Amino acid sequence: MSDLFGGAPAATSPQAPPRDAPLADRLRPRSLAEVVGQDHLTGPEGTIGRMVAAGRLSSMILWGPPGTGKTTLARLLADAVAMRFAPISAVFSGVADLKAAFAAARDAALAGQRTLLFVDEIHRFNRAQQDGFLPYVEDGTVTLVGATTENPSFALNAALLSRAQVLILRRLDEAALAELLVRAEALAGAPLPLTEDARAALIASADGDGRFLLNQVETLQGISIAEPLDPAGLAALLHRRMPVYDKDREGHYNLISALHKALRGSDPQAALYYLARMLVAGEQPLYVLRRLVRFASEDVGLADPQALVQCLAAKDAYEFLGSPEGELAIVQACLYLATAPKSNAAYKAQKAAWRSAKETGSLMPPANILNAPTKLMKEIGYGKGYSYDHDTDEGFSGDNYWPEDMTPQTFYAPVDRGFEHKIRERLAYWDGLREQRAGA
Repeated sequence: MSDLFGGAPAATSPQAPPRDAPLADRLRPRSLAEVVGQDHLTGPEGTIGRMVAAGRLSSMILWGPPGTGKTTLARLLADAVAMRFAPISAVFSGVADLKAAFAAARDAALAGQRTLLFVDEIHRFNRAQQDGFLPYVEDGTVTLVGATTENPSFALNAALLSRAQVLILRRLDEAALAELLVRAEALAGAPLPLTEDARAALIASADGDGRFLLNQVETLQGISIAEPLDPAGLAALLHRRMPVYDKDREGHYNLISALHKALRGSDPQAALYYLARMLVAGEQPLYVLRRLVRFASEDVGLADPQALVQCLAAKDAYEFLGSPEGELAIVQACLYLATAPKSNAAYKAQKAAWRSAKETGSLMPPANILNAPTKLMKEIGYGKGYSYDHDTDEGFSGDNYWPEDMTPQTFYAPVDRGFEHKIRERLAYWDGLREQRAGA
């Protein structure tokens, strides 16, 4: 059994995994030089690089998203400085396990061997358990390397944080993930059956998680694929399709579609006809109201911000009066929507923004607009240089609020109708200020 909680010293040299091991294990780096995406830590000028060069490690917390190599780094660190590697998991361990690990580390120290105690998911230990590490870290019995996906400022004791450096692992970028693909193909001795676009889509789907990417690759390599997959074929293969919705009430959907399109076409007479068809046939009035509320946001939007208010007021009126008196409020909302100026700019903006959010994954906002309630967060630059818009003459700073690795996008483009005409002018004014300040 492996040295999980103590006992015989764990081997420091990474052992080759069996051929039937998961791909992520078979591709696990054998040296720090093979680690991808963390050059800011492992390079010659990085904190880990400098520690290894000096031959001495200090206790540290590895903070980063899943699949970025925290466990691998800990193993390689122990090997690089010839330390005994003793891993435990906060998910499966308790006080007795910690005591056993510390006792084994003390015995190893008497034999002249230092111990790197790796604690995975360290944030899952409660405050009292975290305090239990302190004396053994202070007296050098162990060098603690903790791994966490949670913000250490909130998840770990201040006393423990004061005795360990917090090292931030970055989500794997496109280049790092592409390198993992190349290694997986080299190990398999064959390229993945993907077009270039599908290859890019596969990388994007990993959202910076190397383990997830390799699991997807392993699935592809285990399937016989005759022709290279395009992005659509890749998505169909790797993701479950949504079940088909049961459309056995075709007339119901035909009428609501007709009502929606008559409203969009600004035809109040036809809209009233289809509304009447539905209510006379026994359709639930609250269902119709839900569709009108949706239409107010999707097809009227900020061209007339009162449209949504009118629909919600109609819902309140119907619930207060009931049928048939309350149905007049539904008619009023229907007529308001049909005669209102139309804009789907908000709807299109939502679609574009959601699509961009899925494509860009977990990019961090710029540090200057991040909240910094703790000392650690301030030290790493959170909130530094933030411009408070109200302090400017125009109430507008013109700062860049986009992630560093993302160019600014335009999702919302107001139309030149109704209230959105004024919004359009306002946005143009701000764009002009932004350009002036960028030029200055």
